[in-house]
Amino acid sequence: MPIETEIIHALSRDAPRHAVEILQAGGLVAFPTDTVYGVASLPWDPRAVARLYEAKQRPSDRPVPLLLSDAGEFSRVATVPPWFASAFKRLSARYWPGGLTLVVPKTENVLDEVSAGPTVAVRVPGTSLARKLIRAAGGVLAVTSANSSGQPNPVTAREVRAQLGGRIELIIDGGACPGGVPSTILDCTACPARVIRRGIISDAALRDAIGPEAPCPER
Repeated sequence: MPIETEIIHALSRDAPRHAVEILQAGGLVAFPTDTVYGVASLPWDPRAVARLYEAKQRPSDRPVPLLLSDAGEFSRVATVPPWFASAFKRLSARYWPGGLTLVVPKTENVLDEVSAGPTVAVRVPGTSLARKLIRAAGGVLAVTSANSSGQPNPVTAREVRAQLGGRIELIIDGGACPGGVPSTILDCTACPARVIRRGIISDAALRDAIGPEAPCPER
C-alpha cells in the first residue's frame, strides 16, 4: 500500500532531526550527495534494509553500499587487504570525502541483508549535508541511488519523487546534485585493484593516486 512521501527543504532547521527520527523508526530517507540522490536506511535494521530493496525493486543479489560520515567510521564496517594498505591511505586521503567507492572485506558488524558476501562497498560523500545527516544517524547509513532499479539516477528531489514517491517516507530537497555522475567503484580485494564501475573519477586519476602497489599474495 502506498505511503505518503514528505518533502522537506535541506535548509529547514528540522530536516536532520526529522530524517533521523524516520530512520530510527525503520523508514527510508532520500537526500542529495555529491554524485546523485541516494535513499537510505539504518544499516543495522534488517527490516529497514529489506524495505530499501523493496522500494527500489532492487535485485536481492546486489549488495547495498555503506556511506560513512568520515573515514574514522571505516573500521566499524570494513578492513583493508594487507597488500593494499598503503594505496588505501593515499586514496582515502585524496578522495574521501568524494566520489570514490571502495569494495573491501566487511567486518562482522555488516548484516548479510546489506551484503551477503564477504565484501562491502564504502564511501565518504563529498557534501557536508550528506555527512551531517549520516553523522546524526550514527555515522553509517546503507545508501543506494534513489531510483527504481534500472531507471536513470535522479539528480533532483522531483526526479526522486517521480520514481520513489509513495514508497519512501521522506525526501530532503537540497537542489540539484553538483556531480550528476555516479561514484567510481574500485574493487580493492582484487590484486591488482580494478575498476568495476567507471564514474566521476577517471582511471588515470586513480592510477596516479594509487601509485605503486605491494606485491600480490601468492594464490
